[in-house]
Parts: sequence; C-alpha cells; structure tokens
Amino acid sequence: MKNLLRAISLGCIFISSITLAQAPMVGERKYPEGYITGNVSSENGPEAGVWVIAETKETNTPYIKIVVTDEDGDYALPQLPVATYNVWVRGYGLVDSDSVEGRPGDRDLDLTAVVAGSAAEAAEYYPADYWLSLVEFPGDDVLTAEGDDRLGFAPAIDSQKRFLHEFKSDCGFCHQIGNKVTRTMDQMDHLGFDSSAEAWTYRTQTGVRGGSMFGNFAQFGLEGMARTMADWTDRIEAGALPPVPLRPQGVERNVVVTLRDIGGDQDFMHDEITTDKNNPTVNAYGPTYAVSSGHGLLSVVDPITNDAYDIVIPTREDPREVPSRFPAPGQPSNFWGDEHLWGFENPSDPHNAMLGPDGRVWITSKIRSNTSPDWCRPGFGNKFAEYADPGFSNRQASVYDPETGEFELIETCYATHHLQFASDPDSTLYFNELLGPMFGWINTRLFDQTHDEQAAVGWCPQIIDTNGDGVITKPWNVWGEDVNANLDTEIRSNMYTVIPDPKNGDIVWGANENSALHPYGSLVRLDRGENPPETCVTEVYAIPDPGFDPRGMDIDSEGNPWMALAGSSHWAKFERNQCPVLNGAGTQMGTHCEAGWTLFETPGPKLGGTDVPADFHYFGWVDQHNISGLGKDTPIINGSYSDSLIALDPESGDWTYLRVPYPMGFYSRGLDGRIDDPDIGWKGRSIWANYGTHLIWHTEGGKGTTGKMVQFQIRDTPLDY
Repeated sequence: MKNLLRAISLGCIFISSITLAQAPMVGERKYPEGYITGNVSSENGPEAGVWVIAETKETNTPYIKIVVTDEDGDYALPQLPVATYNVWVRGYGLVDSDSVEGRPGDRDLDLTAVVAGSAAEAAEYYPADYWLSLVEFPGDDVLTAEGDDRLGFAPAIDSQKRFLHEFKSDCGFCHQIGNKVTRTMDQMDHLGFDSSAEAWTYRTQTGVRGGSMFGNFAQFGLEGMARTMADWTDRIEAGALPPVPLRPQGVERNVVVTLRDIGGDQDFMHDEITTDKNNPTVNAYGPTYAVSSGHGLLSVVDPITNDAYDIVIPTREDPREVPSRFPAPGQPSNFWGDEHLWGFENPSDPHNAMLGPDGRVWITSKIRSNTSPDWCRPGFGNKFAEYADPGFSNRQASVYDPETGEFELIETCYATHHLQFASDPDSTLYFNELLGPMFGWINTRLFDQTHDEQAAVGWCPQIIDTNGDGVITKPWNVWGEDVNANLDTEIRSNMYTVIPDPKNGDIVWGANENSALHPYGSLVRLDRGENPPETCVTEVYAIPDPGFDPRGMDIDSEGNPWMALAGSSHWAKFERNQCPVLNGAGTQMGTHCEAGWTLFETPGPKLGGTDVPADFHYFGWVDQHNISGLGKDTPIINGSYSDSLIALDPESGDWTYLRVPYPMGFYSRGLDGRIDDPDIGWKGRSIWANYGTHLIWHTEGGKGTTGKMVQFQIRDTPLDY
C-alpha cells in the first residue's frame, strides 16, 4: 500500500512524522533472510542461464526478485520478504512458463521451462536493441547526394554520422526504440492510414511529447525518415527477426535484481539517488529517492519496509504563476487521449537529485518563473554577474531534509540541470547549465551557515588560456568574433552534466553534447583557482573519431573522467596527463590531445547499414569504492536499449551485462552504489538504478504500469542466499 504524502505552500513544504525518510544507523535495519531454491528444466534438460522471476503484490509496494540459473539449472532467490510469490521462468530460446506459488522457506521448488515453438516466439523476449538493429539507415552516398538522389532526407543531415547523432540523441532521449510498442504499428490500426509511412508521420505528433517529437522527426526530412521507419516496421510485420542474444554467462549468473514499484502510471521517473557519491555508507538501509519530472515530485521507496510515497517539491512563487515546459498534447495520445499529463499541477520540474554528506536530498528544480532577481544581473553588485551575465534561468535548486520533512529553495541565477558534490571542505555542489556556457556551484557549507544565496552561489564562464600566459584576463576574444592571438578566448559549450575531480574540489569536468566548435561533442574542464571568477581557467578537448554524442559522465578515483557516448555507443576515458599541450594558441578547438582518449565500444548488434551498435547510453557511473564487487573504479554504463547496466573491465575490454529481463523496457537514466553494511559481503552492497522512460506505459505491461527502483547485487555464486 502506497503512502501518498502531499502538502504544499508557497515557500516550503513540511510533512510531519515521516519516520521512513530518516536515515537509520547501520545495523538497525536489514534486508530479510527468506529464500526459495529449486531447479529449472525443460524438454531439453536443465536450463542454464535463464531467469527465475518471483513477483508479489502482497508487499506495501509491488515487489519483484530475479535471479539466474547456474550450469545445472539450479537457482536461489535470496532476501525475500514474507509473502506469497508467483514464480516463473523467462529466458532466451524460451517462452514464459506457467507460474507456481512459492513462499520463503520453500526448497526444491522446481520449475518447468517452455522451449519456444519458433524463432519468432523466442524473439519476443529479446532486448530492444536487437530489434532496432533491423533498421536500415541511409549511408553517406545518399546523405551527400543532391536533389532527388537524397531520397527525401533533409540537406542538414549531411552524413551518416550526423544522422545517427541526431537519431540517437533526439529519439533515444525519450524512448526505448525497438521495444514492442515502437516496432509495431498496432496502436495506429484503428486510424486507417493508407501507408505505414503516413502512420509514422502522424504517430510522432501524438501525446505528451508530440510537439518536440515531431520536430525531431521532421529534421531528418519527413519523406526520407517516414520511409525509413515504415520499412522497419513493415519488415518486422512480414516476419523479419533480429539476431539471437546470448544467455547470461559467468559472473552475469551471480546477479540478483530486485524491483520495487515507485510513482504512478503517468510518472516520468527521471533519475535516482540512494547515497553520497563520496561516502557510500551515507543513508545506509535508508530510503531511495527518484524525481518525477512531469509531476514535480520526489518519489521515495523504503527498501526495508517496501513503502512507497511521493512528496511534492514546492516552488517559491505561486505555482499557478510558474510556467511549465510540458504543453498539452497537440494530437491525442494513443493511450491517454487529450489528457494533459504533466507540469500543470506541480510545476517544479525536478530533473536530478543528489544526497549530500549529511543525507539531505539536493535537487535541480524550478522555484520561480523565468525572470531572475536583480542581484543575478550586472549592475547590482554581484561579482559573478559583473564578470559574466548568467542570462536566462529556467530551473534552480532545492534541498529536502528527511529529518524535518522541510524543503529549502535556492536561487542560483544560472539554469540548473544535473548536479554533483565535490569532496572538498565546503561540500561544493556543482551544476551544469544546459542552456549556456556556465559552470555553476553552491558552497553548501556557507549556505547552511548563512542561508544567504548571494554569498553561497557562484559561476564562471568558459574562457580558454589561448595566449598561454597561465591566467585569464579581460578583454578576451568574445565568442563569434575574430580571434586576437594576444587575448584569451571565450567558448560556449552547453554542458549535459558535470563531475568534480575527487582529489581537487576546485576542478570540475563537463560533457558538451555539441557546439559550433565541436558539433559531435567535447569534454570541458574548469579550474576555479583561488579567487573565482577571476581565476577560473577552462580547457576543452574534442571527442575524436569514431566517438560522438556524449550525454552523462563520471570520474574514477584517479581523476580521469569517463563519458557515455550515446550516439557512437562508447565508454570514453580521458587521461589529461597524456596531453603534451594544455593551453596556448588554437586550444579552443580542442584537437590538441587525442592521445588522452581511449574509446571502448559497447557490445551488441549494430544498426543496419552502419558500424555503430544499436544500444543507447544515456548516462554512466564509475564504481570508485568497489561496491559492485567487480573491482575498484569499474565503469558501468546505462544500456538503455538493452534492458541493462553494462560493466566494463578496462584492462581486458570484457563487458558484463546486469540485465533486467522483466518487465521488458528497462530504461535507466541514473545509477549509483550504496554500502548498507560493509561487513556482510554482497548482502550489504547494492547498485541502484531508476526504471523511468519518459513514457512508462510503453514498457511491458502497458497502460497501468509504474516506474521501478531497481537494486542490483552480485553474489559470489549463483546459489548464495
């Protein structure tokens, strides 16, 4: 049963007696010890590397536990709350078995797997990237042609690289392309279109994101793009099948996945957080947090009691005066009709949350309308505004204290998006500004002492030391004007995320998706120095071929940033100590250190007509504390089209899939790792991720399905309990 806690005022929110949201001491709470064991076999004998799924709705929020069978077909479902479970088998080469009832304490609960009667039946359970690999994308021969030879593609899409950059970035940002809903046209049949191309053109205009979706679709050229996607779905309807994925192997069979329902059936769960990145024992055994962007909520799951509840994130101004970025649908949704799903009720528009060292939850959220207060502008005495005008700001910051149930809202002046804590004495909280070339921060120590926004908030523009004198001085070469070799140079790289250096809190890195200088993305570094903004120095490093389209990023314990390249499907590592040159003439172009880059291409099927994997990687996380058990500094990337998180061994180049086979459609944007108890091995350590595509009703289960908080544990063997 979900507890929905909602209270809102114009200034702050107070919720009384939220004992579930208070971080417990290690040892006061723990996961249950119930388990079920058995064997899985089919007409072919023992079934190795298939999933055993236990599902119940008897817990306070619906609960799913998933494990993998060993080489003999044996399984062990650990840490089960007391409940009656439906237990069944799913696996590649199978169709779902009938479920049997089980309860913790059941031994020898043997299950009969069902071999698929055809390749088509088996393929229904393959991840979306396998189906997406059947799309045939246009090549450079078409996209560099002129006139009718371009086959209806827009002139701006002038290469296959540009096509894939836009396709993955714009389409993959919202959807798991290749899942059942997107690879079929069943939802369109009742409208009676004359062709699949016509139906595709219409379907991109429907529902809550129809306006932006159609704009993204049309940029490719409506005729060419509609034909490409229609050809894909028509061939699938005619019987085309994807390649066959491998069953889990090796350590992949040790993975335990636990899912708990969170939020409602219209919620877009954008991100999650469970602990402090710099100290992963913070909030041990405590609540896990996600943000529901369209509904302005902090959504919470307690993993011990399995309670789930929502908390409204307030705005400083009257919410009726705060504009939402989510318009009503232009064309009716195939699922929700003309219903206006998002943004009109609670317009705080949270995007990302982080836990600080004391367990409070810091959020990028909207506190006001889009007009900044005077102190954010030049001419009103703020040194940062005098140095660089932050301009437009459509999202700011808030912090929630689980002990008091109160929010405090913070004006930032710059627009916020993602956020990350540094490990410095000030607990500096950094932000990227998606809409402009700023690095922003809050000195949270100072803010807690004074509650003075103007004193605690700062920002720097992006100025490159192109004259090589080691400092930044005004005047500099203004962006877009001729470059004077005797001056430093401004760049304007809107960043998708930021990550501080774990060894130096004054240094922060940012991921730039694209800019006029770096159309396929770059890595941006800021060193604030001793007296920002005057001492702020920026460096930029363009992503080399074949990489393109960065989204999320993280950093290892040695200070080397890792970037998830969504378009080219790489984990990209950058080592600055390999750079022969760091500043000087021309360094604003970012091409002076290709030696610093190592690109690791992720596995899986490749898109038709390309050399690029079909998977999409929204974000990533580096396991600085070996929480996963896969090794210190293991980089783990979101496999948003492959129903997975994917861990890399940088030394061997081997990949490990942490797959979520049920419900199909697992699309994660955030992940982190928490240590609940460092002394009990895998049982006290977990990787956490949100299950939160924009359109949760596109996942297995359809309309009525909710988002999930997903917990990954890696046992020593497949039979540990």
